[in-house]
Amino acid sequence: MPFQYEEFDLSGIHTYPLKSRPSKARVEDFARKVEPQASIGTFVASLPNALAAADFKAIVAAIVAAWRNQGGVLWGFGAHVIKTGLAPVLIDLMERGFVSAIATNGAAVIHDFEVALVGATSEDVDEALGPGRFGMADETGRLLNGAICDGVAAGLGIGQAVTRFLADKQPQHARASILAAAARLHVPVTVHVAIGTDIIHMHPAASGAALGEGSLRDFRYFVSNVARLDRGVYLNCGSAVVLPEVFLKAVALARNRGLPLAGLTTVNLDFLRSYRAQTNVVSRPTAGTGRGYSLVGHHEIMIPLLAAAVKAASSA
Repeated sequence: MPFQYEEFDLSGIHTYPLKSRPSKARVEDFARKVEPQASIGTFVASLPNALAAADFKAIVAAIVAAWRNQGGVLWGFGAHVIKTGLAPVLIDLMERGFVSAIATNGAAVIHDFEVALVGATSEDVDEALGPGRFGMADETGRLLNGAICDGVAAGLGIGQAVTRFLADKQPQHARASILAAAARLHVPVTVHVAIGTDIIHMHPAASGAALGEGSLRDFRYFVSNVARLDRGVYLNCGSAVVLPEVFLKAVALARNRGLPLAGLTTVNLDFLRSYRAQTNVVSRPTAGTGRGYSLVGHHEIMIPLLAAAVKAASSA
């Protein structure tokens, strides 16, 4: 039979004192005002101890702790990090010892290489695709493929091959190149490619044998780097597929050899939270042994902010 219209009787409900209730937002965790002349350290300390702000502070602390305790800070990044002009920020961190090794993809190498050669990169794909000019810059395809082929034939990985080429040639804009800085500062670089994804694979000088052998060699170097990250930090900046997959396999190999990677901190920094980065960087590698964080934001804002905060905290 149908229910009747009947108001619920509230006369017997039970309440409790507000102060006795556990609450997630507390005034001592609120943000604090910042004066115009405040330092970056003061600004970071003023952020509320909540959600992404709390995560940001924890990431800064983890990077500084790894730097102080020789735990290792391994940076992975995609091409967008180069295209948004962040090389000077990362080079500064490299010079200060906050970069133990670098992992990247083929597109990032291309952009960094072009910056080193001519001080510019990132063609207009929409404009170039129709006339058939997309990806056809001569020096990019000829010199970069040549450097990879020669380096791999000499027993190097792609990262070593390209950094050695830039160190030898010292192109006009080498000071703006992360790879040239890596050669100068002896920071290992590994490059992880998928055949057919990069414009240099369109050129006749491309060698599948060299690309495959060099990238596999770099994968094994990368595993060795990841295996050193007890109490260390891995940051994945702007790679949604390739580096998260490579990182997960590296963690699997390290654990297979009995290396627990205890206290590992992982960070994914990108425009949005994607499945592979969230699972293969943030969640799975740190389950039960460390802590993973996801920061959502534009690289051209978040990476300089993170770098400034790390430098401030390390000098405190």
